[in-house]
Amino acid sequence: MADEVILLDFWPSPFGMRARVALAEKGIEYEYKEENLSDKSPLLLKMNPVKKQIPVLIHNGKPVCESLIIVHYIDEVWKHKSPILPSDAYQRSHAMFWADYVDKKIYSLARQVWLSSGEEHETAKNKLMGCFKELEGELGDKAYFGNDTFGIVDVALIPFYSWFYMFEQCGNMSIEAECPKLVAWGKRCMEKESVSKTLPDQHKVYDLLMDLKKKILAK
Repeated sequence: MADEVILLDFWPSPFGMRARVALAEKGIEYEYKEENLSDKSPLLLKMNPVKKQIPVLIHNGKPVCESLIIVHYIDEVWKHKSPILPSDAYQRSHAMFWADYVDKKIYSLARQVWLSSGEEHETAKNKLMGCFKELEGELGDKAYFGNDTFGIVDVALIPFYSWFYMFEQCGNMSIEAECPKLVAWGKRCMEKESVSKTLPDQHKVYDLLMDLKKKILAK
């Protein structure tokens, strides 16, 4: 009996993109269900009653929530190709540290760069660029964060590449000028089909986020 795999998601969500990239890396067929976050489906509320958030991976009727947990689950269940987490315990813990760093830092600062103004905006912009520089330092001269292997840190961070244009426009900054190796990494990842077919166009994301910003600030 074939696995039934469903993903509850919202197309511009960097967290949902993580799950989509991981599924594509493994070559897993699944049913994609787009959520309206202002009118959440009964299925989403049933499958993630605690946080009521996307993404949710439903595997044979059982829900898995939180993007990095979903990626970890995908890697554990479908081991036939494209390992996402290292097999070595130390390398795995090192990779999870940086994936957790991305998880805890980037979105919260990105949201402030997107929505705030004045001193808060300047502080967030500088902190975000500081995080990118930290990540670029970890990347070094490697092809991917997992050396030659596209792994968990790459999967965690690459969705935010689709937000880079928004960062530059809202933050009046050049990521490429400040972090050329990180931008080169992003372009390298985009050469992978699992990434290029998942990540939306940066300008499309920017237009949506600006529209959302107007609605949020109008409230």
